Amino acid sequence: MKNGVVIVGAGHAGVQAAASLREEGYDGPVILISDENELPYHKPPLSKTFIKDAEAKPQPLRGEAFYTGNVIDYRPGVKIERIDAGRRSLDIAGGGALAFDHLILATGSRPRTLPLPGSDLSGVLSLRSLADARLIRELSTQSDDVVILGGGFIGLEIAATLRAAGRTVTVVEALDRLLGRAVAPVMASHVRQRLEAIGVRILTGTSIARLEGENGHVVVAITSAGERLPARMVIVGIGAVPNVELAQEADLAVANGIRVDHQMRSSVPEILAIGDAASYRHWFTGGDVRLESVQNATDQARLAARTITGHADAYSAVPWFWSDIGDMKLQMVGLTAGGDSHVVLGDLPDNKFSIYHYAGDRLLGIESVNRPGDHMLGRKMLGAGFSPSPQTISTGPEGLKAALAAFLENVPARAAG
Repeated sequence: MKNGVVIVGAGHAGVQAAASLREEGYDGPVILISDENELPYHKPPLSKTFIKDAEAKPQPLRGEAFYTGNVIDYRPGVKIERIDAGRRSLDIAGGGALAFDHLILATGSRPRTLPLPGSDLSGVLSLRSLADARLIRELSTQSDDVVILGGGFIGLEIAATLRAAGRTVTVVEALDRLLGRAVAPVMASHVRQRLEAIGVRILTGTSIARLEGENGHVVVAITSAGERLPARMVIVGIGAVPNVELAQEADLAVANGIRVDHQMRSSVPEILAIGDAASYRHWFTGGDVRLESVQNATDQARLAARTITGHADAYSAVPWFWSDIGDMKLQMVGLTAGGDSHVVLGDLPDNKFSIYHYAGDRLLGIESVNRPGDHMLGRKMLGAGFSPSPQTISTGPEGLKAALAAFLENVPARAAG
């Protein structure tokens, strides 16, 4: 009797891994473990439509029939205490053990904590789970003044959503610009201008010294310069840290995530890691990365399933991301760190443009606002290893399509789409 595959974590990565195992013909037991008591759900809507609409329901990743129909043993509300890699076994909190032939760690990440006086007050929240989103939605109806700590995607999505609902919103970012780890300065500047135009106050190069409360509930955030910001709700969005504790205690290699090879195997080959918690050498940059995106999670999950079922594919997915901030649909493809020049296609004032980033003559990535066609074409170009010249970009989408077609006729694509 096979012990099968146990998947710890039922977010986008874990659920896709379970589905892909069946799609790849794996016929052994598949056990999917979640520490939440919910049917696995989509996370991106939580910072937007879900907190805006009191009637909004969570969007399941798959219906209940999917798990029963594919003989996937979904176990909600289960916490794993430790991994015994030698015995290929998991210890379950509260007692019991679970054996495995292969283990997939899809443990994700969690919000970085705020080491600040007053951070334990009621009304100080972070967003990572459905339970968090429900708290934010409930409290936002009672909170005219909201302070958001951190100018990353999650914080800005929530800022735009709550401002549209009539709240007074202040974003406080310690760096000198928004989205410092995510997009180029020209994109960050555009996002700031659009948010300020709808009334979101943004303080960059500013930190919070402490939070103060009344009757145990936060009422004010005090900046390092001494300004008192009214706050009936404070949302902390200062980044995330990977959940690596189980792996670390089992002596798996860990470095800014659970280290995996090009087939998603950890330092113990029977244990794989995927998604937000996995750190790996990226084929495109040649550097070590840990990416937090739905695309990365699901593509790694598909590859992990293929690895377990005997295939030898190497991870080669083109990284892409998206964020909806107010009237801006941001879409990013590639990894632009190390870029030294860029070309803009479109018009920033019209809120429809794309920025093509280069290192020398190599196209690194494309950041787009409300130009989905550019994004999709960019995914094809980067997947094929095609770097159009800035002059070709100036010919617009039709010129780029023609140039890509000519390139593919003469050079085999590494990945056509």
